[in-house]
Amino acid sequence: MMERLVKGLEAFDRKPPEKSVVQKVANAYEMLGLLEEKNRVLEKFNDLFTDTWRGHPKKSKKASGKKLEKPGIAYESKHKTTPLYVVRILAEVFISNRIKAIPSHYIPIFHPTPSLPFTMNNIVAELGKSNHKQPKQQFSGNSPKLHIYFLLICAIVFLLFQILALNTPTSLTPTPPSSWSFLQDINTYYNCSPQLNSMITKLRQAVTFLPLKDLRYSNTALQGHTWFMSSMYDKQEEGEVQYQYFPSQESQGRLLCIKGNDTHDGSWNSYALAWEDALPFNATLLEGLTFVSYNHYNYDNIWHGLSAVVPFVAWHKKTGCAMPTRWILYHWGEVRGGMGTWLTHLMKATFGEMNFETFDRISGPACFERAVVMRHNEGGMSRDRRLEVYDLLRCKARVYCNVSLEDRGADVNDKDVPKIGMTMFMRTGPRSFRNASVVTKIFESECSKVDGCGLMVAHSNNLSFCEQVNLMSSTDILVSAHGAQLTNMFLMDRNSSVMEFFPKGWLKLAGVGQYVYHWIASWSGMKHRGAWRDPNGEECPFPEDDRRCMSIYKGGMIGYNETYFTEWARNVLNDVKINKMEEASKRPEIKHQVKPSGCAC
Repeated sequence: MMERLVKGLEAFDRKPPEKSVVQKVANAYEMLGLLEEKNRVLEKFNDLFTDTWRGHPKKSKKASGKKLEKPGIAYESKHKTTPLYVVRILAEVFISNRIKAIPSHYIPIFHPTPSLPFTMNNIVAELGKSNHKQPKQQFSGNSPKLHIYFLLICAIVFLLFQILALNTPTSLTPTPPSSWSFLQDINTYYNCSPQLNSMITKLRQAVTFLPLKDLRYSNTALQGHTWFMSSMYDKQEEGEVQYQYFPSQESQGRLLCIKGNDTHDGSWNSYALAWEDALPFNATLLEGLTFVSYNHYNYDNIWHGLSAVVPFVAWHKKTGCAMPTRWILYHWGEVRGGMGTWLTHLMKATFGEMNFETFDRISGPACFERAVVMRHNEGGMSRDRRLEVYDLLRCKARVYCNVSLEDRGADVNDKDVPKIGMTMFMRTGPRSFRNASVVTKIFESECSKVDGCGLMVAHSNNLSFCEQVNLMSSTDILVSAHGAQLTNMFLMDRNSSVMEFFPKGWLKLAGVGQYVYHWIASWSGMKHRGAWRDPNGEECPFPEDDRRCMSIYKGGMIGYNETYFTEWARNVLNDVKINKMEEASKRPEIKHQVKPSGCAC
């Protein structure tokens, strides 16, 4: 504006009324880098800067051109030390994300020296000193303008640090980026406490809670990132488990907070993210590591429960055996107070005592110092990683139950013949054998024909957890109908065998779920020796490929085929015997222990 005024006066060959106008125009040209224009204006109106006293010309202080110098930082113009200029410098430096590397066009302004490195503290300190040396630039302590300047500095620096938080390097268990320490440094020179407290209050008020169960995805609850915490995305490295960790780069350094303990409708429970310095009102901060598990089925069924906790074991192993302080279990977003007995014992064997948080004693939101969230079971894990996890679980379970860690690969009887343990794990009710005694005699007959073979018949519902661990540790061939009891197979030694049986109708209607024990056999290092599917069973009033028939077939009884069962058992027994003899000949007096890599067993 003043530049245009001076140029207008020059056009009519007139002078500005005051030398301060000329000086402001010259300073403006200097800030714009137009040094030739600055020199031209000063030279043309030089007579305004001189007067006479007793016949001698006197130079104005403003025209002296002397610079105010401070150790480590030189200032080209005192007009560049105003609070608004400081704000502009801070903004450009921070946005360029070069705190320690000043942009090239600021080099004439700042000249760091070895004795005073370029830091934000030094800049603020030096600018503060400079203001004391320039009385004409100072403001009254009660000046409203000064208060506005300080408020602008605090607000802009705070916002820019939050932007910089997006570029913080990622690590496995990262610590949240913090801007509070710098704000405290600023507060040392400028009393911003009221403004900072106001910002923190607004951040606390801005925390937004979303439903844990997003009903918009009720038809695709298991697809994508699921309807549980639907606004969040999982982190995954190739071959590793999918998970979310808080606080982290992905959460911008914020903690996970959960509110509500509804056990019937997960949409009434909610979650949010908040910075530790600005937690929601009435929030409780729970220290330590929290495991948050989502299970689309339930924690009582040992197969579905195991599928939900396996990823935590994988993460625990990957992070150097990090131990949880508490567990939070969700089924469809609804809080669950515990796991089934079998699964609880397995997790105790792996992690120690279990603490299940249900928020009964917490009135407001609960925020977690550190939290890991799992929503996808074993999804994304490589086979090698799963083998390591099941090795660890097997070893932990045997230690927990005082069962020997030595495998049975080279065990022989008193005739120096390898021992073969065949176990029939029977069911009662749905998917049990229609004539269990006949089926038992078939396998008993074939086992008796093989030296060293011993048959054991057991019902899983009659055995404690440790009794099941002990039974599986002495089993080489597991014979059982399709069902959760087959989950115990990973407790056998590696390379043991599994024989599975199905009732009528499952092949066409059961979907991929009928193959879960093929999968766990592969993941835990076992050999699935195939399955027999009963062609006979209860009739369905609808066409056999009608989905409604599955409700009839699902709990059907299983018959038998003596010819098929006899040949099948004979082939498996002979194969296992050959493998055992080869192992015994290679290591006649060596027994090795099950030793998982990583976490100590």
